[in-house]
Amino acid sequence: QVQLVESGGGLVQAGGSLRLSCAASGSIFSINAMGWYRQAPGNQRDLVARITSDGNTNYRDSVKGRFTISRDNAKNTVYLQMNSLKPEDTAVYYCNAQIRSSGISYIRNYWGQGTQVAVSS
Repeated sequence: QVQLVESGGGLVQAGGSLRLSCAASGSIFSINAMGWYRQAPGNQRDLVARITSDGNTNYRDSVKGRFTISRDNAKNTVYLQMNSLKPEDTAVYYCNAQIRSSGISYIRNYWGQGTQVAVSS
């Protein structure tokens, strides 16, 4: 079994910073892309940032220059450093990873349980 465990959410004032972490564990053979999505109440789940296994990144326009995604392949962990937070960044943030499990020939999409980020004005 593979699972993604997130940490690092919380309440912060506008202009503040938070760092999210997501560690993948279990019977993992390889991990392709990893990413962070967010979902505010009444909204769909949207991509925030994504990083490939060789380090290529892409961001949604509204977070460019403020958020940085990174990963530690040795620890099967992806991070999201969020600076200059705004109230509109408030959402539940979900970790996502494309993982091939040991003994399995296909890649499957996995999700974390979500972590709340709340930014007060």
